Order: sequence, then structure tokens, then C-alpha cells
Amino acid sequence: MYRGKNIQELREELDKKETIPEELFDKANRLAHYFQDDYNSFVTIIDKFKYKDRDSKLNGIPYALKDNFSTSGILTTASSNILKDYVPVYDATVFKKLKSAGAVLVGKTVLDELAMGGTGTTGHTGIVRNPWDKERMIGGSSAGSASAVALGIVPFSIGSDTGDSVRKPASHGGLVGFKPTYGRISRYGLFAFASSLDHVAMFTRNVMDCAIVTDVLKGKDINDMTTLNDDGKCYVDLVDKDIKGKKLFYIKEICGKDTYKDVDDKELRETITKFHEMLDKLREEGFIIEEVSMDKALLEAIYPTYMCISCAEATSNNSNLTGIQFGPRGEGNSVEEIMFDARTKGFSELIKRRFILGSYILQRENQEKLFLNAGRVRRMIVDKMNEFFKEYDGMIAPCSGGPASKFDSTSEKLSDRYLILENHLAIGNFGGFPSITLPFAMINDLPVGVNITGRVREDDLVLNMANYVEKVTGLKDIYSKVGDIDV
Repeated sequence: MYRGKNIQELREELDKKETIPEELFDKANRLAHYFQDDYNSFVTIIDKFKYKDRDSKLNGIPYALKDNFSTSGILTTASSNILKDYVPVYDATVFKKLKSAGAVLVGKTVLDELAMGGTGTTGHTGIVRNPWDKERMIGGSSAGSASAVALGIVPFSIGSDTGDSVRKPASHGGLVGFKPTYGRISRYGLFAFASSLDHVAMFTRNVMDCAIVTDVLKGKDINDMTTLNDDGKCYVDLVDKDIKGKKLFYIKEICGKDTYKDVDDKELRETITKFHEMLDKLREEGFIIEEVSMDKALLEAIYPTYMCISCAEATSNNSNLTGIQFGPRGEGNSVEEIMFDARTKGFSELIKRRFILGSYILQRENQEKLFLNAGRVRRMIVDKMNEFFKEYDGMIAPCSGGPASKFDSTSEKLSDRYLILENHLAIGNFGGFPSITLPFAMINDLPVGVNITGRVREDDLVLNMANYVEKVTGLKDIYSKVGDIDV
């Protein structure tokens, strides 16, 4: 059986000649088509097998790629009507590296339009549904990449993470979602959302598979001046190192035992209880885990700071989507009228609101009060985290207050009592910290994730610590077994 197997298992089958790359591709392709109507994971499903034999752990392994990575000759829409017919003429570095490693592309996945959003509901081809419960969101913006792995279509997929766009869907999908240090993986060919926050990230079903993929993708790229030199480490070899004495902290205001004791939310209370039960087990394994406190005003500023910076940068980055350089030509008697018509028709209401907000933030009279102040708050948050990292190896916290929300939920969980817990993952983007999500509990038969965020450039240590968390939870290689197909 192919469905549900991880990279290592498929690698072993290929090496033993028990299967061949084309057979794996055919099975992944069948699954992609089978689930497409119900879950809408893909914008484009690749039906033609393309493969070159390589000496790599990913050689012959099927995968999915978020549809905001440039792929020469393959439709790349960023799930927006303004790019619905765009076919690039060059490859993103990530795509190029995966091809060079012999990985086989199965399809380009749906995202929230232009990667702006956290629900998986704003892509131009429709909403993406959670494989664990079709009435719930998988989250976004990397919704299709998450659902493709959670359905067992592919063993890994590539996404982008600007605030939590891989790590939150990983939590909702029972997956591992890893965002390495800013610059560890090239962003050349990734459509920019907010350049100072954007990270290439990945979904797998276990921590070791994340190490395998990161080893292939990391390294310096002359086309991306923000990339780091390769650290020369083989993460696969370091994942299982002893962790005794490693120190983790959790922030009381985010996930203290009594922080939500008066909140009438059964799923939230169960999440916090199971989180602290897990911490006790980790202590038994040799971790030192302590509670720290952080100014609540700073934590409550995470979300508005993220919105100010991301909307401003997005407005600038997407100013070329005019219907002249890119997108269907608008109607009008002047350049301004053509652009106005193209952008009005080409963007959803959510995107237009974000661009208006970004333009307002960037107006000369508002820059000091809004954009520059957001940058100062960001620096205060990062400085405080770096203070903690002088004593501790990482921060640990639940990714959210429970399982994925239903589509018809009346609460966006942005009230004061949820604001910090639902948005703290953006800290990892503010500081460029390596950050990983993995499943730690099942609540009402739905997965909930825990996150570890570490010091910059210590990606290997973050993977190492996550590997031990995975051993303690036992929630490894899980996926939704919906459907009656078995390939």
C-alpha cells in the first residue's frame, strides 16, 4: 500500500526495487484526482510523469508544491484570478533543487489568495476542506499543501510561512510543519507576500522526514541575497542526538496552567491540560522545562504588529499585478482606468481590504505612527525572545486553543481571551527563528499541534528536540484515512 507511507518507507521500497518512481507517481496521481472534488487540494494536478534518476534520499519520491512557487511551463496562479492564466518562464530555486534531487511533482496546491489568509477559503478555485472533518478548516495559507499530506496523497509538500501559514495548518492536519531559520532556504521564485516575514517551509508526517527535505533545500543562493551559507550540517544525522539537559520555556500568558481556568471552552481547557501532561513526560525524558512571564501588552501586540507590517509589504510587493505586466487586461481609456478595472475584478474582497490597509499604513503621514512603530514593537518582541534564548534552548507552546474551527463558526477566536494563544506563532517570523509544529494530542478525534521555536541558525537542535517530543506523544506518521481508496 502506498497511501500513508513516509519518505523513509518509500525510499526503502525504491532501493529494494519493490517499486519504481513511475508507479509511486501513478498512485499519487490517482489519489489526487480521487480526493479533488471533496477536498480541493490542487489547482493543477500533473498527469505526465517527469523524472530524472538522482543520487538523493528524495529520488523518485512524489510531492506537492504550493502554487505561489514559480514553475517554468506549469500554471502558477497564487490562487488569484488576476494570475489564473499565468505560466512562468523560470523555476523557483526550491523547485529546481527538488528536480535536481529526483523528487517527482504531483501537483500545485491551493492557497489563500496570494498567501494572505489563514482559513484556506479564499483561493480562486474554492475552499480547501480538512481531511479529518470536511466541515472544518485546514487553515492557511498553505491549505492545499497541508491537505495533500493529511490525505496521504504525498509524503511531503512545500508551503510558505509568513505568520503561521504552514505551522497552523500542520496543527489542524495532524502533520509536522517546519519553518527553518530565515534565509536557510532560498525564496527565489516564491511570490513575495511580506518579504521580511516570508519563509519557505514544509509539511511531512514525521520529524525525520523534515530533516531529509531540509538537507536537500538548504544552502546559499546567488539569486536570493538573504540566504545563509550552508551550515555544513547533515540534519538527518543530528535528529536523534541525546537531549538530556536541554532547556525549554513556556510563557505563562500564552499557556500557563491557570491562564484560562475561568474560560468556558472545553476544548481549550483540555488542550492546556494535555499540554502540561506532555510537559511532565518530557521532563521525565531529560528536558528541563520552566515557566517564564512576558509583558502581556507585548504579546497582545503580536497580531496588530503582524498586520501592519505584512499589509504594508504586501501592498508594495504586489503593485506589479496591474493587468498590464501581469493578469487579464482591464477595460478603460487610460492606464489608471485599466489598472483600476483589472485589480477590481482580479482580487477578492479580502485582498482589496489588505491592500487598502497597506496603502493607508504607508502614507507619508501614517508611516511613523503605524509602519515604523510596528517595526519597533517587532524589535521589542524579538529582543525579549533573545533574552529568553540566552538561558533556554527553545520555547514550547500549543499552536492554538484546540482543533480546527468549523466553517460556520461564529467566532474567529480573535477576542481578548484567544488573541495571544491563536497568534503567537508569528513570533517565529518576526525574529526569523526556526520553528516546528507537530501533533501532540487528539481532542474529539481531531489533531492538535504543539510548537517548538528555537534560536536562529539552530535548525538542527529544533529538529532534534521535536524528534523527542514525537517519541513521547507517539503521534507519528498519522494521516486521515477518509475515503474507500487503497493504492
